[in-house]
Amino acid sequence: MPKNKGKGGKNRKRGKNEADDEKRELIFKEDGQEYAQVLRMLGNGRCEAMCIDGTKRLCHIRGKMHKKVWIAAGDIILVGLRDYQDDKADVILKYMPDEARLLKAYGELPENTRLNEGIAGGLDEEDDGAGDDYIEFEDEDIDKI
Repeated sequence: MPKNKGKGGKNRKRGKNEADDEKRELIFKEDGQEYAQVLRMLGNGRCEAMCIDGTKRLCHIRGKMHKKVWIAAGDIILVGLRDYQDDKADVILKYMPDEARLLKAYGELPENTRLNEGIAGGLDEEDDGAGDDYIEFEDEDIDKI
């Protein structure tokens, strides 16, 4: 039987939890950067995102974030724009939901940006405007039937 020559197994590769829950300083965009909202994940470390300037871009998740920071559709991210390719960008940072709300409060994100924390939160807002699903009859209407 061969001897184990590695330094550990799957749990070592997974690493420690880096305690991202603690408060970190809010990072604003600089020139050459833009805020974006993820439309869909494409796989292979890429995603499609709608930037705040109105351009849909193909974004590449940088290696430091790859397999460490999970990005899902609807997340607010900070992307670095490329000088030579306008339709492509690089994901620099993913904002936590509370950070995204702060960005919206500071006026960095437009008011029409929907910050959906999961699928259930986004559907509730649409149902409010639809009204009630039942019809209320008067006593006179029932007598006519």
